[in-house]
Amino acid sequence: MKYAKLWLVLAVFALTVLSSRPVKAQCTVCSVNVESNAQNGGKQGNGLNHGIMYLLAAPYIAVAAIGFLWYKKYRRKNVNLNMRSEKLNLN
Repeated sequence: MKYAKLWLVLAVFALTVLSSRPVKAQCTVCSVNVESNAQNGGKQGNGLNHGIMYLLAAPYIAVAAIGFLWYKKYRRKNVNLNMRSEKLNLN
């Protein structure tokens, strides 16, 4: 059963990667504006790329901050595990 799940996940991942095709993510007005600005020596494309990276990174930074605060607040200190001193046989 473990191997069936692993193969299913690998198959879905492979199909996702292999069936991708390039798409234009910008609207026509934006792409024409950036292309004409780049041909004239402008830096508008760099600003657009920085804006996209900012919008991409913001949710990850927010989730990381919330996760860090949660970890700091709820981690346990001085926990007594009450483990046996004898050796464990894992077979």
